[in-house]
Amino acid sequence: MEFRALTPSYAVSPQIEIADLATVKAAGFGVVIDNRPDGEIPNDLQTDAMRAAAEALGLIFVANPVIGGAITMANVTTQAEVLAAAQTPVFAYCASGNRSSVVWALAQAGRLSTDDLIAIPARYGYNLEPLRAQLDALAAQSQA
Repeated sequence: MEFRALTPSYAVSPQIEIADLATVKAAGFGVVIDNRPDGEIPNDLQTDAMRAAAEALGLIFVANPVIGGAITMANVTTQAEVLAAAQTPVFAYCASGNRSSVVWALAQAGRLSTDDLIAIPARYGYNLEPLRAQLDALAAQSQA
């Protein structure tokens, strides 16, 4: 598995297996966010199985299913709240890592520049340029 660090305390990746959770913990992550809806994945990788395995390792597990093309403000708020509360680095996964990058960028609007929120995920091939106007609007709201 490959950790794609967007910041020193937040990394994303494509879908992981239960066995990968030990690697996640060994890498220093203490929180795992599952951004993948159960309907997209086999039963053995769905939320309940991943949560049980993560918690057995002492990891905090958060389910925040993001539907591609239909990210909600509730998804953004949940991701932001987990990041704000985390006392350790946070690892998030979805099908490719893109949705975990998008929801992170939207949650960070106003904290980092829009250019950075687009450029950082781009290092890993995630194109957030179509979100520029939305990132700018969220940043303006956070400044108001």
